[in-house]
Amino acid sequence: MIAEVVRLLVTQVDALGAGSGASLTGFAGIDPTYRIAYVYWLSLAIVVVVVGGVYLLMRSRLGLALTAIRDDPTAAGSLGVGVTRAKRVVYVAAAAGCGLAGAMIVANTLRVQPGSIFSVDYSAMMIFIVVIGGIGTIEGPIIGALVFYALQDSLADLGNWYLVVVGLVAIAVTLLAPKGLWGLTRGRVELFPTGHRVGSR
Repeated sequence: MIAEVVRLLVTQVDALGAGSGASLTGFAGIDPTYRIAYVYWLSLAIVVVVVGGVYLLMRSRLGLALTAIRDDPTAAGSLGVGVTRAKRVVYVAAAAGCGLAGAMIVANTLRVQPGSIFSVDYSAMMIFIVVIGGIGTIEGPIIGALVFYALQDSLADLGNWYLVVVGLVAIAVTLLAPKGLWGLTRGRVELFPTGHRVGSR
C-alpha cells in the first residue's frame, strides 16, 4: 500500500523521470564485466555488514526490548521499555537496509522505473523468503534467500509456471515445517545465537 502511494507520488515528479523512470549514467562508461563484479562484491559486503548489524542489535539491550515488545508490547511498556522509540529505530534501520538493496538493484540494471521498483513483487519475494526460511531467526531468511534464487534460476525456463511452483513450495513448507526450513534443526544448530538466558549463582 505504501509502495503504491510512493509510486504515484514519484510519477508526478519530472525531476525523477515521472512515469518513464530514469537511467543511472554514472556507470555508463564502465565495462559491464567490471560493473557486474563491482555490484556483486559490494552487495556481498553489504549483506555481511547488515547480517552482522542485525546480530549485534539483537544481542544488545535494544534487542532484548524488541523481543519483549514482540511478545507483549503492553507488558513491555509497563516495565519501562520505550515501545515507540524501539519501533522507530527498527523502522529506520529496515528502511536503510531496503535503501541499500534498492541502490544495488539500480546499479545492476542501470535504470529505475516506478512501475517495477515499487512493484508488489518485492514484498511477495521477501515474505516468501522469510516464511520458507524461518520467522524469528537470522539464519532463516538467509536459507530462504538461497532457496528462492535457486528455484528462480532452475525454473526460469518455465515462464510464469515457476511462480506456481514457488507457491506450492511455500504452501508445503508452511504445512510441513511451520517454523521454516531452519526450524527443522530444532535449535540444535545456532549460527547466530540471539537468545538471552538468566543465570543463577
